Amino acid sequence: MPKPKHISDGSQSPLLEEHHHNNSSHDKPKPPLVKYGELVILGYNGSLPPGDRGRRRSKFVLYKRATANGVKRSKHYVVKTPHSSQAILDSNQHSISYTLSRTQAIIVEYMPDENTDMFQIGRSSESPIDFVVMDTVPGLGEKGSENKVLASTISRFACRILADRTNPHIVRIYAAGFDSSCNIFLGEKATKWQDSGEIDGLTTNGVLIMHPQSATSLHSQNAPSLGSDQQVAHDWNEVSVGGGIFKLRESRSAQQKGEAKTNVTNVLQDGTLIDLCGATLLWRSAEGLAKSPTKDYLEELVDKVNAGRPVCPVGLNTLVIPRKSGLDNEKQQPYVYLNCGHVQGHHSWGQEKDSNERCCPMCLKRGRVAKLSMGLEPAFYVDSGPPTLFAFNPCGHMATEKTVKYWTSVLIPHGTNGFNIFCPFCATLLEGYPGYIRLIFN
Repeated sequence: MPKPKHISDGSQSPLLEEHHHNNSSHDKPKPPLVKYGELVILGYNGSLPPGDRGRRRSKFVLYKRATANGVKRSKHYVVKTPHSSQAILDSNQHSISYTLSRTQAIIVEYMPDENTDMFQIGRSSESPIDFVVMDTVPGLGEKGSENKVLASTISRFACRILADRTNPHIVRIYAAGFDSSCNIFLGEKATKWQDSGEIDGLTTNGVLIMHPQSATSLHSQNAPSLGSDQQVAHDWNEVSVGGGIFKLRESRSAQQKGEAKTNVTNVLQDGTLIDLCGATLLWRSAEGLAKSPTKDYLEELVDKVNAGRPVCPVGLNTLVIPRKSGLDNEKQQPYVYLNCGHVQGHHSWGQEKDSNERCCPMCLKRGRVAKLSMGLEPAFYVDSGPPTLFAFNPCGHMATEKTVKYWTSVLIPHGTNGFNIFCPFCATLLEGYPGYIRLIFN
């Protein structure tokens, strides 16, 4: 009897919470779904610029599937012609082919695992991919246009996630995903090795992960308030096709693998970051999200500030922080002076000729200004703080104190061989020290 092929055309993929709750009154009430967690792409403030559609969205909710579709390693063997071997030709047989040379490859067969649910992430729009992820362009989310990347560095079948159906807290990540024929191919040039009779390998640009550090744990209200001397956290590792954890290679696609890490696992933790070389994803567990602020709460924070009726000291007009990203009234739109934090309306006082800098009429400090907008993606918040808001420099996205201090303490892969800090709501690289400013409303 053929093994069931992993198909996901988007209709049965657990993408939207509301998809599962729109039952008619004639249907029997269904038990609540088990939620493993959410994957959220850094750089988008609640949705993709043209709008979330199908499997292309800013976040992906992972629910326990109606039927298990996970797979587990079963056997491996050597073949001379991998592309004509039975396991590769059988489109219902999950297998990974490690090409050693033109005349030799090791095939690792996988068998169905009734104890796990598999979710796949990548750039491809083919049916096995549950969550289609494209390259993130800094600031694009605010401009409302489609993503335009000429040459993507994200793999078409970037990674797969296996969630334990009996213990929803155990969710593991593996590099590479199975294609439409249920195969993963690691070519001759791919980094691979054999250890104790088992074979493993790395994908071209790699899948990097960083678990939250104890000093900067992303854990809702319990997150510590980081001081200005907080060290920037940087403990990125690479996950292999078989789920092993290794130190980073010398460069993103170097041939030599990093040293094995025995004290780090591929089990995702609340706040684990996953970098696909072109997009960075944040994993939030169901438990972590339950302690995090909701979108309604964030909008209430905005309402509390607006209820204080902040006034522009120059135009003397009332300022109103927009509740939704991109919806603003220019006359009431607040701006922040990034050197001092004073919030004002749009005016020409203090504008320097042939310069983007202005002189703040409140304290006479010179610097750039930025339009203020609320960070509305709840997954990026580490607390539900009081309405003492801070803004990232230079983009002007507002968030709570602990949230801005958390994200300015985390180095994230930038390009193919560097790391930097950026705003989680728009992926704009942060400027100056400490990369944020406390807002002072008049």
